[in-house]
Amino acid sequence: MAVKKYKPTSPGRRGMTSYTFEEITKTKPERSLVKPLNKKAGRNSYGRVTVRHRGGGHKRKFRVVDFKRDKHNIPATVAAIEYDPNRTARLALLNYKDGEKRYIIAPLGIKVGDTLVSGPNVDVRAGNAMPISNIPTGTMIHNIEMREGAGGQMVRTAGGSAQLMAKEGGYAQIRLPSGEVRLIRMKCYATIGQIGNTDHGNIKLGKAGRKRHKGFRPAVRGSAMNPNDHPHGGGEGRSPIGMPGPKTPWGKPTLGYKTRRNKKTDKYIVRRRGKKRG
Repeated sequence: MAVKKYKPTSPGRRGMTSYTFEEITKTKPERSLVKPLNKKAGRNSYGRVTVRHRGGGHKRKFRVVDFKRDKHNIPATVAAIEYDPNRTARLALLNYKDGEKRYIIAPLGIKVGDTLVSGPNVDVRAGNAMPISNIPTGTMIHNIEMREGAGGQMVRTAGGSAQLMAKEGGYAQIRLPSGEVRLIRMKCYATIGQIGNTDHGNIKLGKAGRKRHKGFRPAVRGSAMNPNDHPHGGGEGRSPIGMPGPKTPWGKPTLGYKTRRNKKTDKYIVRRRGKKRG
């Protein structure tokens, strides 16, 4: 997939890039796999804002994606590669031999007409799903389960891939895209290969309007607020934050402050993720 550039006909166009969509083979989604998706605007079931700066955006429909890959040993043909407005990756529409249709996250390199299958004893090729115990060490994988049968929860974004580092006892060491090395039970399923749409990180929105189309509302800097609205607010002119470390609007430390409190799963983390370079 390539990235499309625009001529600088306006300040918003200057530097703007977008997808060419050359890998998309079908424009309308499969009707049986589509559900309505109501907007939440960052609010929970009580109507309170729990995620700020959300709202508006283009109307979407939800595509039901098969993260479990639990139709074992039934071959499926890739019928189409489709766009999904709810995620950065593309979707592959699978037509199973028994007549059922399902969506999966489209791995890099698969095309219409390919045959994919999931199960304990399948070939190690992109798009096939199998238990981690049967995957050779060093293989790139995605859509990784954290609990057996729960469906893939890790490494599901565009261009993402993890690497199977080692196997020991009933667990495998997997290096995630963040650099973290984590223990996963070898009975858990994972999909072979890297996720497609690898150019997603090279897209530049170019203007605020494209951000609004995605459902993001404007964010105001804390230093531009009054002191009763934000800890960084107040002062004459441009002022430093005036405290040891930046704070959230509610006075909690932020920007590098560790908030993880799940001690039950600390034992599964072999190596913490490092700071991003660049």
